[in-house]
Amino acid sequence: MKKESDTIEDFYKGILNIKDKIAPSYVNNRNPKFLEIDGIYYAGILVIDYYREYSEILLKNLINTNINMNISIFYEKQDTYKTIKDLTYFIGNVGVDLKFGNQNREDIDIAAYSYNDAKYIRKEMQVNNEELYFLYIYLIVISESEMDLERNLNKIEGILGSNGMMTRKANFRQEQIYRSCLPLMNNENDLKEISRRNILSNGLVATYPFVSSNMYDENGIFIGTNIYNNSMILVDRFNKEKYKNANMCIFGTSGAGKSFYTKLLILRYRLFGISQYIIDPEREYGKVCESLGGINIKFGPTSKCFINVFDIREDSIEDDSGFLTTKISKLRGFFSLVFGELDEEMVAILEEKLIETYKEKNITFDDNSLYKRNENGDKVFKDSLDMPILQDFYKIIEKDNEAEFFKRKLYPFIYGSLKFLNNYTNIELENKLIVADIYELEEESLKYGMYIFVDMFWDKVKKNREENKAIYLDEIWRLIGITSNKFVASFIYKIFKTIRKYGGSAVAITQDVSDLFSLENGTYGKSILNNSSIKSFFSLEEENILILEKYANISEKEKIEIKSLKRGESLMFIGDNHVLVKIECSNDEKEMIS
Repeated sequence: MKKESDTIEDFYKGILNIKDKIAPSYVNNRNPKFLEIDGIYYAGILVIDYYREYSEILLKNLINTNINMNISIFYEKQDTYKTIKDLTYFIGNVGVDLKFGNQNREDIDIAAYSYNDAKYIRKEMQVNNEELYFLYIYLIVISESEMDLERNLNKIEGILGSNGMMTRKANFRQEQIYRSCLPLMNNENDLKEISRRNILSNGLVATYPFVSSNMYDENGIFIGTNIYNNSMILVDRFNKEKYKNANMCIFGTSGAGKSFYTKLLILRYRLFGISQYIIDPEREYGKVCESLGGINIKFGPTSKCFINVFDIREDSIEDDSGFLTTKISKLRGFFSLVFGELDEEMVAILEEKLIETYKEKNITFDDNSLYKRNENGDKVFKDSLDMPILQDFYKIIEKDNEAEFFKRKLYPFIYGSLKFLNNYTNIELENKLIVADIYELEEESLKYGMYIFVDMFWDKVKKNREENKAIYLDEIWRLIGITSNKFVASFIYKIFKTIRKYGGSAVAITQDVSDLFSLENGTYGKSILNNSSIKSFFSLEEENILILEKYANISEKEKIEIKSLKRGESLMFIGDNHVLVKIECSNDEKEMIS
C-alpha cells in the first residue's frame, strides 16, 4: 500500500498546477533600478511625505493618466489609548525643551511644528473622536522598454511632486515593492520604515482612489476611449434606470467629427436591431444606409418619391385626441412655415378650410370615418389615395375671396417649383433604417421637407412603445431657429419631451449653435438641451462656446478644452459625468461610413 501511495504522489508531482500556469518563465532582479519579468519592466516608487494640509484628492491627477501602473494603499489603524498616551508624553517633553532649551538651536522650528502637530492630533482624537492611522502608498510602473520605464517614472514623480507629495524610487527594493503591489495584502517591512506617514481618519478621504471618469454601461455600445486614461467608454442611452431619457445633442463645427460620430452610432445601433430614422439635409448618410440595407429616400423636384402632407396614418393618433384633431394640429405647423405667423382670424379660416377639405373625402372628427371595407369585407384603415392632397385644399381656398392670401402662397405648391409636394404617397417605409435625403431642396423649401419627414417619423416612433427606436435631426436649427416659428419649434420640443414614453431617442445635430438659440431668446434650444441626457460637444468656435455657456453647465476648464479639441475628440456629458472622449472605430467601420 505504501508503494502504491508513493506512485500516486509521484504521478501528481508531474502534473501542472495553477501556480505553474501563472508563473513567469524568468525573473531578472540583477538591476537595482527595475525588475524584468518575461520581457516586461517593473519599477517602484514610494510616497514618503505629503503636505501638512491637503484639501483635494491625492491621487486624482495620477489616476487620470494613461500610464500603466499598479497602486497599493495600506492603512494601519493605531490603538487610540496608546496613541494618546504617547502623544501626551511627547508633548510634555518637547514643551519643556521649548520653554527652557536653547532658543538658538537650528531645529527649534521643527520641534515647535512637531509640538503643535502633536497637540492638534491629540485634540482631534479626544474631542472629535478621530482615529489615527499609518498610511503607506506604493506604485509600480509597467513598461515594455527601459526607456519608456524611465520616462514614465519621471512623469509620475513630476505629477506627485506638483500635488505636494515627496517620492523616492525603490532602488534595491524592487522585489519588495513588486510584492507589495500585488493583490496579496502584503506590506513589506523593508518599505514600511521609509514610507510610513500618520494620518487622521478625516484625512483618509484625500486618498480615495476611485475618481477616474469611466463610463461602462453593461449593455452599452462602444463610443471611444477616455482621452486622459485610455479607458473604454460604453454607453447604453436606452437604460431608463440610469438616464432620464435617451435623447442626445451633438454640436460641433464643420469637420470636427460630429457626422462621423453620428454614423458610427447608426451603424452600431443597427447591430442591436434598433429602428432608426434620419433627416439628411446634406446627403451624408446615404452610403452607410446602403451598406446596412436601409431605405434611402431622395426627396425633391427631380425625385420620383412622393409624400402627401395630408396623409393621416393609423399610428398618428395622440393620447386623448382623435385622428383628424391630431392631423389638423400638425398641418397648422406645416402651413405656419408656408404662410408665416397668422393672427387668430386667419388661423380660424385655415382650420375651417382644412376641415372642409377632409370632409370632401368623407373624413370627419369621427374616427370611424378613417376606416373602410376592403375587397374581403374586412375593416381596414384608409390609405393615401383616400386622402386629400394640396390641390384639393387649393380648390377649397379658391372658392373663398377672404382666403386670397392663402391662394397666392399656395400657388408654387400646385403649379410651380414645389408641385412635387402635391402628390399621393408612393413609398413603403417598412425598414428599421430610413434616411430622408432632402439635399435637392432649396434653402427656402428645406424646412418643408424636414417637417414632413419629422411628422412621418414621429408617427412611426409612436407605433410600438416596447421597441427602442431613434430619430436623428441633422441641422435641427432649421426647425427651431430664427427661420422657423413657435408652432414648429413647439412640435420639435414636444418630441424631445415625450419620446421617452414611446421607447424612443431624439438626437439633435447642428454646427450652428447660435442659430439653435436664436428663436424666442433661446427658449426652445435650451429646452431641447435640458431634455437630452447625453450631450457631445466637438470642437467649437469661441462665439458658439460663449453662447453654449449660457445654456449648459460648462466650467472654465471645459470651455478651453472644447476650443482645443482635435478632430474626432469630444467633451461628453453623460448623465452627471463629464468625460473627454476620443471617438474610435475599426477599419471596416471607417470604410463603410466614410
